[in-house]
Amino acid sequence: MDGLIGLVNRIQRACTVLGDNGGENALGSLWDALPSVVVVGGQSSGKSSVLESVVGKDFLPRGSGIVTRRPLVLQLQKTEDGTREWAEFLHAPRKRFEDFALVRKEISDETDRVGGRKGISKIPIHLTVYSPNVVNLTLVDLPGLTKVAVEGQSDSIVADIEDMVRSYVEKPNSIILAVSPANQDIATSDAIKIAREVDPNGERTFGVATKLDLMDKGTNALDVLEGRTYRLQLGWVGVVNRSQQDINKNTDMLAARRREREYFQTSQDYGHLASRMGSEYLGKLLSKHLEQVIKARIPSILAMINKSIDDLENELNLLGRPIAVDSGAQLYTVLELCRAFDHVFKDHLDGGRPGGERIYSVFDNQLPAALKRLPFDKHLSMQNVRKVVSEADGYQPHLIAPEQGYRRLIESSLAYFKGPAEAVVDAVHFILRDLVRKSVGETQELKRFPTLQGELAAAAIESLEKFRDESKKTAIRLVEMESSYLTVDFFRKLPQEMEKGGNPGSSSMDRYTDGHLRRIGSNVASYVGMVCDLLRNSIPKAVVHCQVREAKRALLDHFYIVVGQKESKQLSQMLDEDPALMERRTALAKRLELYKTARNEIDSVAWAK
Repeated sequence: MDGLIGLVNRIQRACTVLGDNGGENALGSLWDALPSVVVVGGQSSGKSSVLESVVGKDFLPRGSGIVTRRPLVLQLQKTEDGTREWAEFLHAPRKRFEDFALVRKEISDETDRVGGRKGISKIPIHLTVYSPNVVNLTLVDLPGLTKVAVEGQSDSIVADIEDMVRSYVEKPNSIILAVSPANQDIATSDAIKIAREVDPNGERTFGVATKLDLMDKGTNALDVLEGRTYRLQLGWVGVVNRSQQDINKNTDMLAARRREREYFQTSQDYGHLASRMGSEYLGKLLSKHLEQVIKARIPSILAMINKSIDDLENELNLLGRPIAVDSGAQLYTVLELCRAFDHVFKDHLDGGRPGGERIYSVFDNQLPAALKRLPFDKHLSMQNVRKVVSEADGYQPHLIAPEQGYRRLIESSLAYFKGPAEAVVDAVHFILRDLVRKSVGETQELKRFPTLQGELAAAAIESLEKFRDESKKTAIRLVEMESSYLTVDFFRKLPQEMEKGGNPGSSSMDRYTDGHLRRIGSNVASYVGMVCDLLRNSIPKAVVHCQVREAKRALLDHFYIVVGQKESKQLSQMLDEDPALMERRTALAKRLELYKTARNEIDSVAWAK
């Protein structure tokens, strides 16, 4: 069973090395899942003395005000009798401390290095003590709860300390060691107050009553120790700490333990409890309880680790592996990313994703509506027909039919079709641009590389602009072709007008009668309608041929040529990942390493025996 506490110790050290200190963490926290004994108490409650008594060494910083300003993860490792005692810090792994006065100094120095000389920090200090005089145990010593900040400290430090303590004790895997002085009313104990809030049934709280020897004569703490004042399911343990005089004289801790045992054995008040009192008993009690809790929690911890490993590996696969440094691999990566984008873009056009139907809507709705709005009624009004025909005749009125008038009316009417033709081209161009933007954003592999995203999008849009220009030329050319050559058969089939205003003996004014002009306007309108039907079909074909088809076929052709000419440095710049994603991948990789390390550690311990 001793291996279980050592197991948790090793995993906790790995957690700290890899940045898992518990608390809120977007990647989840293995640290929070591990059982640990958290030591809580107000300032001057005797908390430090309790810890030193359990360890058997004088090693914690002392002084006025808030001395403990970082969590101290204290891991005790029992060694064989007769071996030397030493300590090691996780932040100085190759350095042994055999002088525990230097341990005290290192704790103070390391606290100042991270938290400053007055502030607090949530980053724990890891200290392992190897000694034949300890039991295997891990304790987390937290800053003492206080109500007043000392000079030079932030006004928020009181609340900051309470928040830090809560972040440890509120977790269901923590075992709370609530230290309270027996010579004060237990109802005012800071440790009991916060323990009651997070563990109202007292199921995971040990109570420690200190300073029993300093109570007023004639009084005792039996009501507390026997659970009548405040009942805890795990019970209370009384301890007698070294006096300030003993501390000043550096009284031997083992001797202090002997005096503590003698105090309880000879006490009239506590003699019947002597076997369950004292710091030595407290250490053994905590060690045994911690082992039991670890054994009970190992299966759920292992399940959580396995699930986390699967989740981390899946996310790392989505983020992709780090980019190779050689230019060939980089070029291959760029081309693969371009192909992935191109696939998404084509999927939009072909109906696999939304987008292509918008282009059809332009052809089926926008173009017919634009054609319908063309001002042919006004342009072919009798007044305008009279004006155009008479201007076409000049000083010689037409003899048979106003051919020049017809031509001018038709050509000027057909010119109106250029506007809708250009509008269709622009509308499809806008849709294609939007689909490029969406495709860039939806191509999962591209999200890693904002520089490449930008360059690829710019190149795609530049190609679309070329396709648009060519499409616009083709669409306008279709309109101009209709103006360049009129369909003669259409007019040959019209009724001849010779007898109605077409007789050479008639006066020129008869040639411009309302009926005659109305028939001219009607004939032109019929011809324009025929051309309109043709263009309604041919303009979409031109747009699809010049824009949509080309976008599917050759959107990135020029970009491929440019990329192929780039040198390694330029390719590296294109594959400059989003710093946030790089940071995320690094964090995920570290967390994955942590969980795999933890799983290996658990597999190496026969915890189920």
